[in-house]
Amino acid sequence: MRQTIIKLPSPQLKGKVSLEETILRRRAVRRYRREPLDLSQLSQILWSAQGITGTREFRAAPSAGATYPLEIFVFVGKQGVIDSEAKQVPEELQAGIYHYEADSHSLSLHKPADLRPDLARATLDQEFIIDAPVDIVICALYHRTSYRYGRRGERYVHIEVGHVGENIHLQAVALGLATVEVGAFHDEEVRKVLEVEEQIKPLYIMPLGKPV
Repeated sequence: MRQTIIKLPSPQLKGKVSLEETILRRRAVRRYRREPLDLSQLSQILWSAQGITGTREFRAAPSAGATYPLEIFVFVGKQGVIDSEAKQVPEELQAGIYHYEADSHSLSLHKPADLRPDLARATLDQEFIIDAPVDIVICALYHRTSYRYGRRGERYVHIEVGHVGENIHLQAVALGLATVEVGAFHDEEVRKVLEVEEQIKPLYIMPLGKPV
């Protein structure tokens, strides 16, 4: 079966809100309007997380030894993302879990169906996970970093996910969106919802939506 690949719009490299304003306005928000995100907004968020930012394929967030241990999965709800130019739900972007392909700035369909309710159950029934049209799950493959740095590599991975989380949060604010970093969840249950290998460890969940 042919894999579904969605090429994302090119990210904007200059915004209308200053970095200082985004830092000032950054807050944890857990109430979202049940309105879709635009495909361009999702593109910008994912670029800020792990997008390529240089000719040597360096990424938006610093990584120890450029080992890039993180993988980004995106839970999209039914009509959770629209293409504002088409004024409709893009045919390819059905509800489901997508994997962000940093090298090509695209999404690949990992698992179909709206699985936000399953994700919410794995996060101790935090209902705002369902209210948000999109939920980002940041996972780690520790061996990518630990093979070079040994046991200290685990620390470097945790530092890196903090960088990525802050990038997402500040970019969301700049776009008029809201989010919160969620660390309270059952690791194994989240992994089972994702249906990924045991070595892929979920570290952070970040719902995205328009604030109430």
